[in-house]
Amino acid sequence: MSTYTRRRLTDAPFLAAATGATPSRRPVWFMRQAGRSLPEYRELRKGIGMLESCFDPELVCEITMQPIRRHGVDAAILFSDIVVPLKAAGIDLDIVPGVGPVVASPVRTVDDVRALPRLRPEEVGAVAEGVRLLTDALGDTPLIGFAGAPFTLASYLVEGGPSKHHERTKAMMHADPQTWHALLGTLTDITIAFLQAQLAAGVDAVQLFDSWAGALSLADYREYVLPHSERVFAEVAAAGVPRIHFGVGTGELLGAMGEAGADVVGVDWRVPLTDAVRRVGPGKGLQGNLDPAILFAGFDAVEKETRRIVREADEAITLGASGHIFNLGHGVLPDTDPGVLTALVELVHSL
Repeated sequence: MSTYTRRRLTDAPFLAAATGATPSRRPVWFMRQAGRSLPEYRELRKGIGMLESCFDPELVCEITMQPIRRHGVDAAILFSDIVVPLKAAGIDLDIVPGVGPVVASPVRTVDDVRALPRLRPEEVGAVAEGVRLLTDALGDTPLIGFAGAPFTLASYLVEGGPSKHHERTKAMMHADPQTWHALLGTLTDITIAFLQAQLAAGVDAVQLFDSWAGALSLADYREYVLPHSERVFAEVAAAGVPRIHFGVGTGELLGAMGEAGADVVGVDWRVPLTDAVRRVGPGKGLQGNLDPAILFAGFDAVEKETRRIVREADEAITLGASGHIFNLGHGVLPDTDPGVLTALVELVHSL
């Protein structure tokens, strides 16, 4: 696969904050900024399945661009889904509306793990082409590529779909750790291959989503998850782009997640950034962390909370954080008023 000559975006505020430089303004982008909160997205996706959309390069480009045009955010994030590399590799799954990813044959045994396919770069060629279209369309706005972390992918495969308690996943960890680590090893290979395909196509940063890691104790995270996430970050380090690590409900794991190798650690809304920097340790950037639900409370409340977070972020920098990227503490909720997001971007840029 040919390697794209990455754009030189030395003045981009997002990249400056992510690499410890001084940005010209406080950068802001939103997880799930491209998606159901935008009427133009809903119109474009009519009659088109989620996974079908993710493998259409022109659609990927257009959907990724929509929040850039509307909100003026400082980074785009590739429109995709964390199960895209699993689907591309040949695993039988679908994204069911109102449910999420559903796996036809859950992975429960060592034979199931041995039968899992690997991901070849050409199988995500459509995603790579979407990245190439975007690097032409985005001008001087950075593009963030992403992947699901091995643990979160494993939770879907073992449970067969979304789970509140992850009981089958945790049972495999503790009852059959050898099979568990074999599963995570395979998923780590798939995650690395997916990120490397995006990097070769030209993304300017990558984010690893460990969406469900917050279900784990710190001890379980360190023993059963951290080594695999470390390998992901180590294998993409040579690209020289910022690496971001994010999970939900991971306040007790922030220190360990910071050790995994990312340059920036995402923080959900439960933990003040002044506490997060103490847990993560100095020398890493922080990203976050407005509660997405606050966007429904009226703009006075949004402004109050935003100013508080910015103050905490500035204090976190004095305590050793290398920078701050404003974001939500999780993704944009589907019923969010897009006008509030646009006004929030303007507010953050003014502070």
